[in-house]
Amino acid sequence: MSLQSSQRRAYRTRNKVKAVSDRPRLSVHRSDQHIYAQVIDDAKGVTIAAASSLTITDSGTKTDTAKLVGQAIAKAAMDKGVKAVVFDRGSAKYHGRVKALADAAREGGLDF
Repeated sequence: MSLQSSQRRAYRTRNKVKAVSDRPRLSVHRSDQHIYAQVIDDAKGVTIAAASSLTITDSGTKTDTAKLVGQAIAKAAMDKGVKAVVFDRGSAKYHGRVKALADAAREGGLDF
């Protein structure tokens, strides 16, 4: 059974991130219409905080929505006591909406 190239990229990125970090992982998934972010503790296998564009009601471009999701995930993580994370972009390039979410999360106080 062969994996699709996007799955291979996601596994490759995730394995590098998990191998070097004892910090929680900020995982981002980008679909055509929405963007999702989770702060995951891989040692315990639990999701600490989550945010997505499904909960954002403001209209605007998808990049603007990604910025709002980045701010929301930063706030949710800070409320749970998480200040430092490692960024997992999955199979997506660090560009566009993914970069906008990451920059907004940094501005919200997360360190990565």
